[in-house]
Amino acid sequence: IPQMEAFWKQTDKAQKDFLDQSKCSSAKATKIMMDLTEKMIAVESLLSGSQDLQAMDIQERLFNWELMVKMIDSLKSSVPEECKGKLNIVSNILDHLTVKNNLSVRQKEELLTDLHKAFWEQLAHFSNECLQQSKDLILKRLELRAEKKEELKRRQEAEQESLLSKTFLTEDVHNFLKAYHELTEKHWQAQWDLEEEDDCESTEAVADLYKELYSKASHALEELVTELFLQTLPVVTGLSVRECELLKEEWQENLVPQLEKWENHRQRRWKLFQEQLLQEKELWMTEYALSAVMQKHLAEKQEKIIQGVISRLGCLSDDSLRYVLQKQRLLLGPVLRRLGARRVGAAALARMRLSRKRSSLQELREQHTLQEGSSLCQDEDQWQLQKAVESHIREEEEKLEEETQETNLEFHQQLVTEIQEALQFLQQHMEQVIGQTLLQHAREEAEKKSSDDGQDFKERLVESAVESVYGTSNNINRLVQNYYQQLGKITEVYEGKKLQYLKSLQAERSERIRLKNKENELALKEKHTKGLLNVSSTVHQRIVLQQNRILAQFELQQKIRLESLKQKLLGLHCLGTELENQLREAEQDFVSELAVLTRVPLTVKKKPSKRSKPAGEKTKSKRQTFQSPESAEKDDAHENIQEPHGMTSGLCRDMSQSSHEGETEPRKNSKMLKKKGSR
Repeated sequence: IPQMEAFWKQTDKAQKDFLDQSKCSSAKATKIMMDLTEKMIAVESLLSGSQDLQAMDIQERLFNWELMVKMIDSLKSSVPEECKGKLNIVSNILDHLTVKNNLSVRQKEELLTDLHKAFWEQLAHFSNECLQQSKDLILKRLELRAEKKEELKRRQEAEQESLLSKTFLTEDVHNFLKAYHELTEKHWQAQWDLEEEDDCESTEAVADLYKELYSKASHALEELVTELFLQTLPVVTGLSVRECELLKEEWQENLVPQLEKWENHRQRRWKLFQEQLLQEKELWMTEYALSAVMQKHLAEKQEKIIQGVISRLGCLSDDSLRYVLQKQRLLLGPVLRRLGARRVGAAALARMRLSRKRSSLQELREQHTLQEGSSLCQDEDQWQLQKAVESHIREEEEKLEEETQETNLEFHQQLVTEIQEALQFLQQHMEQVIGQTLLQHAREEAEKKSSDDGQDFKERLVESAVESVYGTSNNINRLVQNYYQQLGKITEVYEGKKLQYLKSLQAERSERIRLKNKENELALKEKHTKGLLNVSSTVHQRIVLQQNRILAQFELQQKIRLESLKQKLLGLHCLGTELENQLREAEQDFVSELAVLTRVPLTVKKKPSKRSKPAGEKTKSKRQTFQSPESAEKDDAHENIQEPHGMTSGLCRDMSQSSHEGETEPRKNSKMLKKKGSR
C-alpha cells in the first residue's frame, strides 16, 4: 500500500510539472492526464487478467506436483511392501514344513533370518544406488534447465528489443500495449511450459529408476527364494528336489492372488487421492469465485460512493466528472488486484498450515477403506474395531474442521484489516483528487471572469478615449508613439542581450573544447611515449592509440555541446521571461497613462513601475537577469497577484503567448483613438 501511495503521488506530480515546467494550459494538462489515466486503466485491466490466470496456473502446477510426489511415493512404498508380503508367503510354507516335522523351529528361524538378512541388505544397496542416481539425475536436469532458461531468456530479450524498436504513433498506444502484453504473456507461458515439461520428464525419469529398483528387488528375492527351495531345503529337510520344486511352485501360485490384491489396493489408494485432489480443486475454485465477488462488491460500493459525492457537488463540468471517475477506477484497480492476490495467498497459507493434519486424516481414511474392502466377512471383534476406527476418523474430522474455521477466521481478519487500510488510503487520495478538481474548476471560473472583466475594461477604455473631450489627437498620438518606441527599445535590448549571451556561450564553449583537447592530447602523448619506449610496441598499438584519441575528442565535444545547449536553453528562458515582464509592464503603463489622459478611473491601484525604482534596486534587478526558470515563474506569480483585477489578467495571458500579440491590442486601440483625434 505505501508503494501504491507513492505511485499515486508521482502521477499527481506529473500534472503539476506539465503546468509549471511545460507552461501548457490547464485544459491541455487535464486532457493529457485524462489520456494517460485511460491508458493506465487499460494496463491495469491487462495486469489484473494476467494475475488471475497466473494464480490459477500456479495452483494447477501445485496439483501436478502433488500428483508427481504421490506417484513417486507409491513406487517407493510398493517395493518393501510387496517384498515383505512375498517373504511372508515363504514363512508360511516353512511353517507348514515345521508342522509336518520336516523342519525344526530352530532351523526355520535360521533359514528365515538368513533369507531376510541377505535380501534386506541387497535391497538397501539397491535403494542407495537408486537414491544417488535420482540425485545425480535431478542435478543434471537442473543444469540443463538453467541452460535452456538462459537461452530462452536471450531469445525473449531479443524479441522484446525488436518490439520496442518499432515506432508506434500516439494513436497506436493501445495496440502497443496489447502487443507488449501478448509478448509478455507468450514469454511467461514459454518459460512455464519449459519448467512444466522438465518437471514431467524428471518425474518420469525418477519413476523409471524406482521401477528398475522394483525389478532388481524382485529378481534378487526370487534368486534367494530359489536358492532356499532348491539348494538349502533338500539338504536341511531331506526332501527330494522334486518336492522342493513343488514348494517353489506353490510359492509362485500363492503370489498371484496376493499381487492382484496389492494392485487393487494401489488403485484404490490412487483413486482416493484423486478424489481428495478434486475436492481441493473445488475448494480453490470457490476461493477464486469469492475473491471475484469481493472485488466486484468493493468496486460497486466505491463507485456508488464517488457518484453520490459528485451528484451532491453538481458544479463540475463533464470533463471534470469523467476525470474524477477515471481516477477512481485507476486507483481502485491496483487495490483490488492486490487484495485478490492477498486473499488467494491467505487461502494457500491456511492450506499449508493444515496440510499435515489433512495428510494424517487422509491416511486414516485410506486404511479404513482398504480394510473394509479386504474383509468381506467380519466377526464381532473386527466389527468393533471398524466402528472404533470410524469414530476416531469422525473425531479427527471435527478437530480439523474447527482448526480450519479458526485459521480461516484469523486470515479473514487480517484481510479485512488490509481492506480497511487500503480503502482508507483510497478515500484520502480521492478526497485530494476531488479537492484539486474543485480548485481547478474555481480557478477556471475565476480566470474566465477575470478575462471577461479585463476585456470589458479595455473596450470601455477605448470607447471613453474616443468620446472623451480631454484627450486630443496630438496627446493620444504622442502616447501611442511613445508606447511603440518603448516596445522597440525593449525588443532591441532583448536582441542585444540575446546576441551577447550567445557569443559568450560560443566563446566559452570553444575555450573549454581547446583546454580539454589539450589535456587529452597530453595524456595520450604520455601513453604513446610509453608505447614507443616499449620494445614490443607495434603499428597496431599506435593505430589503437590514434583511434582512442579521436573517440575521446568526439565524446568530449558531444558532452560539451550538450552542456552548452542546456546552458543556452536556460539563459534564453530567463531572457524570455524578462522580455515578457517588460512587455507586460509597458502595456500596463500604456493603459494607465491612457486612462489618466482620458479621465477614466481605475478600479484598483496600479502596481509601481520598475522604472521608478531606486538605483540600487535597478542594479539588483540587472544582477538577477539570468535567474533560474523556477525563480522567474515565482516572480511572475507574485506580480500577477499585485496586478489590477479585471484589467491586466487578460493582457498577461495575451503577452505570455507572444510579444507581438502584446502590440496588437494597443495598435487596434490606437486606430480608434486616431479616428477620434481627426474629428
